[in-house]
Amino acid sequence: MEKTMLNIKILYDKMGSAEKRIADWLLDNPGEIIPLSIVDLAQRCRCGEATIVRFARRLGFSGYQDMKISLAQEGNATGVSTTIDIADSATEVFDKVCNDIYCTLEKTRDMLDAASLQAACERILQASRIVIFGLGNSAPIAKDAEYKFLRAGLSAVMYSDNHMQVIAASHLTENDVVLAISHSGASKDIIDACEIARKNGATVIALTHAGKSPIHACSDILLYTSSDEVSHNILALNFRVAQLAVVNVISYYVAYHRPDKTLCAIRNTERTIRAKKC
Repeated sequence: MEKTMLNIKILYDKMGSAEKRIADWLLDNPGEIIPLSIVDLAQRCRCGEATIVRFARRLGFSGYQDMKISLAQEGNATGVSTTIDIADSATEVFDKVCNDIYCTLEKTRDMLDAASLQAACERILQASRIVIFGLGNSAPIAKDAEYKFLRAGLSAVMYSDNHMQVIAASHLTENDVVLAISHSGASKDIIDACEIARKNGATVIALTHAGKSPIHACSDILLYTSSDEVSHNILALNFRVAQLAVVNVISYYVAYHRPDKTLCAIRNTERTIRAKKC
């Protein structure tokens, strides 16, 4: 995995316009920096030498030469393009998927607010009931959350039917929590259910993509994910990896903060499902 090139992609949104020109050139011309002096690169990127040094330091290097050595050690890679082509081998597709996942998780880690994540974990830990909403591509993640919480001994149920979502929301109280999973944050059905739940006093936690969206107005706690969904990818489901990672964090936190109850619940679950195995 080309870590330096991937870090350029991860940090791209934090760069100024001149630094972005350097990033664009490096991403479009993998391997071509090796014979270039800092003056040569500055000319190609239409920037000053000081900007290149600042760019290198942003990536964690002491200066230009240090960055160039790292890029040289990555070899003559074809870059970190995530464009999957019909000519790609299965291994090449795997590498590109891994790069996508790496970038998605790193960007999500930078995007997640520590206080919000802590508040979500604590609220779920104390909830009488946890109701999980998910539609479309987010539904499998919502189902996974239900599975993890149930195995840990929590009272959790997931709804992917829009009618059942509003019905469930109408029976919630201030002791309950809604975990609403929506990548767009604009699903009308999810928002309707969250508004009903909130009016009844339930805490609404939204797991959604970074950026302003309608779900903000009906949520108490916002957990942001970040992913680069590209148009060439007919699946474009990287965001689900980020969603799953956040769900895992919450489930681990809950499990380790009620160890006796969780261990007992897991043992009971294993004993019950053992009878289902041949």
